[in-house]
Amino acid sequence: MYNFYAVIIGTEILNSRREDKHFIFIRDLLNSYGHNLFASFIIKDDEELIKNTFELVKKDERSVLFSFGGIGSTPDDLTRQIAADVFTCKPLVRHKQFEQDILERFKDEAYPHRIHMAELPEYANLIKNPVNNMSGFELQHRYFFVPGFPEMSHPMLKECVGRYFSESIKKYRKTLLADTSENTLIDIMKTIPADMELSSLPIINNNSPRVELSLNYNDNEVLNTEFDKFIKYLNDQNIEYVIKD
Repeated sequence: MYNFYAVIIGTEILNSRREDKHFIFIRDLLNSYGHNLFASFIIKDDEELIKNTFELVKKDERSVLFSFGGIGSTPDDLTRQIAADVFTCKPLVRHKQFEQDILERFKDEAYPHRIHMAELPEYANLIKNPVNNMSGFELQHRYFFVPGFPEMSHPMLKECVGRYFSESIKKYRKTLLADTSENTLIDIMKTIPADMELSSLPIINNNSPRVELSLNYNDNEVLNTEFDKFIKYLNDQNIEYVIKD
C-alpha cells in the first residue's frame, strides 16, 4: 500500500498566470491502475516551503512523490538542490550521462548555465524526456521529479507509473442516498474499520436534509457487512433511501 503525493511547484499557477494541468492528470493516471492520490499540493517557488513539503512526504514511510517543476537552470529552479538536501542529505553531483545529453543538445551554449541541470542528487536515475531529452530524475524508485511542462512531464510519469506501480488494486464501492441528515448515521460511521474509506456528503433538497454515504474497500465481503449496518438502521427507522451502486 502506497501513499501517493503530488507536489506542483509554480508561483505562476498561484498568481493565475498559468492554469494547473497536473492534478487531474496524475489523479486519473493513478486511478487507471487502481490507486488514489493521498495528498496534492500546489506551492510557490519558495525554498523553505518546498523543503517543508518534501520533509512532510519523507516522514511518511509509505510515500511516493510526484514533483512537478523547478528542475531547470534559472534562479527560481530550486527543486534539484532541495531534493538532494531532503532525500539524500548530500551535495549535488554531476550526472555524467545527463551532462553528455546537455552538451550534445546545446554545445557551446550549454555553458555557463544549462550545464547545471546535470547536477542531481547522488544516486539519481534519469527519467527520459521524450520531447527534448532534458531528463527528469528519480530517487529510490519512490521520489519522481519532472519538468513543469505538461507535454514533457505527463508522458514521463506515464512511463514511471506503468513501470513501478502497474499492479492493479481491486477495490469495491457501495453508495446510498438517504432522506436524513448525516448526523443520524455518525454512530454507525464510528464502527467501520479505520482503513475503510468513508465519504459522507450532506445535501439540502427543498430544505430537507439528505446524505450520500459511500464506502470503499478492497474486501467485498467486509464492505457488504459494514454497508449492511447502515441499511439495517435506515430500515429500522423507516428512513427512505436509494442504493446508487
